[in-house]
Amino acid sequence: MNILVTGGAGYIGSHTVVALLEAGQSVIIADNLSNSKRETVEKIMDITNKEVTFYEIDVTDVEAVDIIFRNHKFEGVVHFAGLKAVGESVEKPLEYYYTNIVSTIVLAKACQKYSVNRFVFSSSATVYGDNKVPFVETMGLLPTTNPYGETKAMSERILTDIAKANPALSISILRYFNPVGAHESGLIGEAPTGIPNNLMPYCTQVAKGKLKKLRVFGNDYPTVDGTGVRDYIHVMDLAEGHVAALENLTEGVHIYNLGTGKGTSVLELVKAFEEANDIEVPYEIVNRRPGDIALCYADASKAKKELGWTAKRDLIAMCRDAWRFEKNYNKQLV
Repeated sequence: MNILVTGGAGYIGSHTVVALLEAGQSVIIADNLSNSKRETVEKIMDITNKEVTFYEIDVTDVEAVDIIFRNHKFEGVVHFAGLKAVGESVEKPLEYYYTNIVSTIVLAKACQKYSVNRFVFSSSATVYGDNKVPFVETMGLLPTTNPYGETKAMSERILTDIAKANPALSISILRYFNPVGAHESGLIGEAPTGIPNNLMPYCTQVAKGKLKKLRVFGNDYPTVDGTGVRDYIHVMDLAEGHVAALENLTEGVHIYNLGTGKGTSVLELVKAFEEANDIEVPYEIVNRRPGDIALCYADASKAKKELGWTAKRDLIAMCRDAWRFEKNYNKQLV
């Protein structure tokens, strides 16, 4: 299949492009490089020994998206492009609502116009709000605790309504949890611009000495050690979940959790990182971050049953791969 991957130069997108190419698909990437680098596309080609066509565009740009659809015959779209920091979304809600929702609408309209009937949407466990764990796909969604989560929930509803009006459309909505780690080559991984919003790149940058201390947002949650508990999943497991979703798509809307089904606290992850890499990560406890919840982990049994997919890589592999990339990244173009 010929697949358009929006946000394909980003963290999760780039690993999914690798997984798609290794599964024998052809890939075209659209990315505005707002939180990624063009060199990532070259690294993808180095890993896979396959060519990738790249367009530097913003997916909210109707005409730019239309040009790509005119230039290529797509069998499917995997939509990652968007803003993704929970805390930042509280500070910049308008930017998040516009970017994340408009991009989904623009892509959906292009798919209708050019009869592209396979659509995989990158959603998030944040749509569950402060629900009872483990999160199950059949749960009624609670109001989310941040604008980022709202943009994902709204996009899900938009896509669901479009599918109802277009029976030939096949949509897979993937609610995933906390991706960490990197490709085992060390060539691609999580390399955010500025201060990291996510835990693992913050750990790796502290370990490398780029940042002085890890900030742990709150230690008074009702959890095993007072720090937030999340379902950390290796990014390559997540990438392979997208391939499984795309290859098993049938008509209608299908929603899957992609996670390990196991919760790990912030301090447990820090300890695992230190043990896996034999390096200390100094940290300090600071105030809770706006929009965060105490517990978030998946029931991923539906993806196993219907897609034949499960997360295979453990926490130690996540920590080792993330650190390998961080050490290697210093040698790459930045």
